[in-house]
Amino acid sequence: MTVKVAVSGAAAEAVERIVPQLVSDLVASRITGQDATLWGPEAEAESSKRLGWVEAVGVSRSLVDDILALRDRLHEHGVDHIVLGGMGGSSLAPEVITRTYGVPLTVLDSTDPGQVLSALGHRLASTAVVISSKSGSTVETDSQKRVYEKAFRDAGIDPVERIVIVTDPGSPLDQAARADGYRVFNADPNVGGRYSALTAFGLVPSGLAGVDISALLDEADAAAATLAIDSPENPGLVLAAAIAGARPLRDKTGIVEDGTHILGFGDWAEQLIAESTGKLGKGLLPVVLPVDAPEIAAGLPDLQIVRLVADWNETKEVVEGEIEVAGTLGAQLLTWEYAVAIAGRLLGINPFDQPDVESAKIAARGLLDARPEPEAPAFVENGIEVRGTASVVEGSSTIEEALGKLLAHLGGDGYLAVHAYLDRIAHADLAEVRNPLAARSGRPVTFGWGPRFLHSTGQFHKGGPAIGVFLQITSTGGADLEIPDRPFTFGQLIQAQAAGDASVLAEHGRPVLTLTLTDEAQLDALRAVLS
Repeated sequence: MTVKVAVSGAAAEAVERIVPQLVSDLVASRITGQDATLWGPEAEAESSKRLGWVEAVGVSRSLVDDILALRDRLHEHGVDHIVLGGMGGSSLAPEVITRTYGVPLTVLDSTDPGQVLSALGHRLASTAVVISSKSGSTVETDSQKRVYEKAFRDAGIDPVERIVIVTDPGSPLDQAARADGYRVFNADPNVGGRYSALTAFGLVPSGLAGVDISALLDEADAAAATLAIDSPENPGLVLAAAIAGARPLRDKTGIVEDGTHILGFGDWAEQLIAESTGKLGKGLLPVVLPVDAPEIAAGLPDLQIVRLVADWNETKEVVEGEIEVAGTLGAQLLTWEYAVAIAGRLLGINPFDQPDVESAKIAARGLLDARPEPEAPAFVENGIEVRGTASVVEGSSTIEEALGKLLAHLGGDGYLAVHAYLDRIAHADLAEVRNPLAARSGRPVTFGWGPRFLHSTGQFHKGGPAIGVFLQITSTGGADLEIPDRPFTFGQLIQAQAAGDASVLAEHGRPVLTLTLTDEAQLDALRAVLS
């Protein structure tokens, strides 16, 4: 089996109406042939240098032997623990690949000082680190590289022997790393970060950690021929029409892992969908849902449920109105890449750019450079500082009141985004507030860890429809950590990233409520309020 897609309700109607036209327009074969004209003249320049992912399986075969040889060499030197420093597509794909294959990988996709310190303190003597950045200038990965270089040197270990670089050829990181003697793997520069799962960005950390990356490529290869054919049975065409073609458009895509062997797929698909489609005031908002999510039972007319399942027999009926998808990991990665690219065509947007991602980065950099005094809180409750846009905090004297005002901004087509700028490993259970907030609001709720979501749903929040309201959770409590040869700490960096994103959201007219813990012991009280 490669990939099966079953549809019902509005999704089935969309497939019946749209897929014949996609077949007639030769969309599948034209994508496979890297036809950059599919998304219109304004998108052609970008599309012409972003379609390398369709041949990633073949191109990446040549990397396998080198990755496995490096893994063997690291093992000979006592290395049995891999850390990945990366953001967005550089970390989300390896995370789903290693989790699905049951292979341990420490994913460091944070600037939270506690999370960085925890990673540094775990088995350093037997650790190798993959620093992964497409642009080669990502501030998070640069900071992670610097702090690991210092940690290795302090432990009497040559960092050149323990740090591996994955980046585009000619990037600042590529040039500096080669000059310093690091082992460098280059990825195809004609592949965008969110489409890079089957390139060096997905394969190097996964392969070094112990995944059978040849098998993963075989899974994708098995689906490639079907995805290239202009046929009504092409799962990429069917999935694209189902998620992006309903009338009226169901512009929230609820992704539910229900019995599938693939672990964490929703987080990877979240970036692919949100960053590809959330622009020009439209798009599809991915909402990663547990099987008991209130949104599923609510039957929201603008929410399309996509259920990832193990398999089904031909006589099993799909839940009315839902989409079910089954298949191997490699096959699904490639199928969803095709489907989301085609969804961009259906929505009338360029799926390969991300015009609003940079805005939060620029704002954060400005705050780091200027280092202004923190804005005074509107009020403080039990040590938790409360800030936000005027319509949310003015006249409020409790967190409960401010939260009520935030949710009051939700329209019938809105959503709540919760962004926690905290250690996502130590405080993983904070995500459990998602369900109660969804039940209370009656609307879809996304939960993202900062700053990692900035490289994912951050594009949709600013470039998509202006229908979101935003709850930030930040912290000034806990330990901090210096970044070698940088004039700011990890604590200052993550605080600037949160404040920068809040300011950009507010400039876009989005309501924001920011709750800042001055002591992480306040988390229990905050959970109680939010739940």
